[in-house]
Order: sequence, then structure tokens, then C-alpha cells
Amino acid sequence: MRRMTRQVTVGSVKIGGEAPVSIQSMTKTDTADIGSTVRQIRALATAGCEIVRVAVPTLEAAGSLAAIRREADKVPLVADIHFHPQFAIAAIEAGFDKIRWNPGNIRDTARVRAVVDRAKERKVPIRIGVNVGSLDPECEAAHPGDLTEAIVQSALKSVRLLEGFGFHDIVLSLKSSDVRQTLAAYRRMSRLCDYPFHLGVTEAGLPEAATVKSAIGIGALLAEGIGDTIRVSITGDPVEEVRVAQRILSSLELRRFETNVIACPSCGRCEIDVVGIANQVRARLTELSKTEPRCLSLTVAVMGCVVNGPGESEHADIGLAGGGGVGVIYRKGTQLRRVAEAEMVDALMEEVQHLLHEPSAVSLQPSAARLS
Repeated sequence: MRRMTRQVTVGSVKIGGEAPVSIQSMTKTDTADIGSTVRQIRALATAGCEIVRVAVPTLEAAGSLAAIRREADKVPLVADIHFHPQFAIAAIEAGFDKIRWNPGNIRDTARVRAVVDRAKERKVPIRIGVNVGSLDPECEAAHPGDLTEAIVQSALKSVRLLEGFGFHDIVLSLKSSDVRQTLAAYRRMSRLCDYPFHLGVTEAGLPEAATVKSAIGIGALLAEGIGDTIRVSITGDPVEEVRVAQRILSSLELRRFETNVIACPSCGRCEIDVVGIANQVRARLTELSKTEPRCLSLTVAVMGCVVNGPGESEHADIGLAGGGGVGVIYRKGTQLRRVAEAEMVDALMEEVQHLLHEPSAVSLQPSAARLS
């Protein structure tokens, strides 16, 4: 059961309520370099990123926001604000769709109120982005040795401040580079409010480690019904953050971005090139999905022997088990035909096409796979 929350609107994207879990990332360019920043925003959007965050660390960066907003088409944009609340007002005036505010380094109540008043006027939501690396000093001092509680109390303190100004268009994040601490903070906070959550494991690291940390941290919470929008943090190309986020959502069957291709890991029984065939099948299904969106709903199995092939195929829409120079094509576990090894991929794709022309056999509608 998914945790029910309030809903906020960020440009064209809804966060919370019954909206699909959305994917975010962040540019890694110098924001003052308008051309580079816009190119990266577009690359992220092309990869499937639905909300893009932009750092605003300097006056020059703040001065670039209006041009970035104009040139970034209709991609929902978030201004990441630390230390300088006046930059948040500049972002709102520039047409940015959301503000990320770090309560650990912006604590002047009057200056926060000025931002909140402008955000309320323009209907711009604010994410209270609590990070273990920059906690509210008072909250940290009040909970020595319990960083999880310090994270939660820092978020609650900020929520109460914004609510006191009559502002409720709030998203919360409670991030740590420690996966267990991140899980504990979100779980605890989920019992204390109904604001939507932005999930992430901060400073997760280089691609391999970051992928594992994020899959565990974000995935565990989503599996419990906690979380409304996600950002995978990877040291490197932000486009890879989007791909990992898509796979996390797909693995939990919350959304589909590509056909689910399952393949055996291969062993000494394997008699075909499972890796090569699975890659061919995946590439052709990806191409097919551009004209046949229902293809995203399918599960296709590529198995390297007859031990697990038939059984796995029972759980797949279309399956292939190869061995001894022959491939057997299955549909829902029922054998359809036997073909020569060289014809396996073509035969499997033919059966996919046949299935797609039987709408009753495809349970997941395209609208469930992607945000409109």
C-alpha cells in the first residue's frame, strides 16, 4: 500500500497523491555557462528525466536563470539554494518551477518568509532538503549521537516554520550517505506528516557503488510504499542517474521504460550465446517500443538450456530456450514452435508481434508506463 500524501505540482509534473513516482537529476555544469547547462538539461530530458535541478551558488549563476528557463523548453526546473535566499527569489522571478531549500544553512526567519511569500504568490513548491552533512546546528546539538532523529527534527522544524507562514506546497527529503540511516529517517518521518517525499541517498559515490546504494535505499522505501519522486546520486554523467532510476522503478513494477527482458546467468549447461542473443532481443524490443508502446508491458525470457527454460517461460509473455542448435519458442509456458538457432531471434520477435496484435493479451496499458 502506497503512503498517501498531499500533491504538489512542479511545472507539468505532479508529485505525491496518486501520481506516478517521477525521476529527477541535477546538472553538473557551471550554471553561469548557459549553453552547457541548457545542453545538459536537454540531454537529461531526452534520457527520460522529468524534473531537473540546477545549482545556484553565485550571483552569476542567479543571473543566468532566466535565460536557462527560456532555452530549456518546458522541462520542469528546480533551483538548488544554499546560504543565499535572495537567489531563491531570483529563481522564482525567472520562472523556475520549484525551490530546494537547505534549512541547515538558511535559518534567518525573515529572509525565509520573503522566499515563502513569493513562492506562495507564484504557486511554486519548496522542497525542504535536509542533508546529514549540513544539519540545523540546534537540532544536531539537541540529539547528540542520534543523527537520524536530528535529521527528522530538522525537517519538522522547517515544516512548522513554513506552515506558520501558511505555506503547504512542501516536498521533503531526508538524505544521508549511510543507507540504513536514510531508511530510518524516511520511515520515521513517514509517520509524522503527509507531505510527499523526494527519495535519495546523498553522496552515493562512483557508478557501481552508487547504483547499489541507491537501489537498496530508494528501492527498499518504494517497496514499502514510501516515496513520490526519486534522484539517484552518481559521481559522473547525470544521464546515468536517470537510467538507474528507471531500472529501480521498473524492477518494482512501478513504471515501465523498456520491455522486461529476463535472461539466465548462463552456466556449464548453456549451449547458446545467451548474452549476445539477449542483447539483440533487447535492442530490437527497444526499437519496436517506439512504434508499439504496448511492448513496454511485456516480459520476454531468453534461456540458455532446457532445465529452467520452460519453467521461466511460464512467467514470461514470450520465452526462448535454446540448446543443441535448436531454439524453442514459448508463450506463457506453452511451446509454440522449434526453430534453428540462427532463426531464434527473428522467430521470437515474430511471436512478440503476434502477441501485440491481440490487445487482450497485453494487460498493462501504455499510459501506466510513462508520465504523459
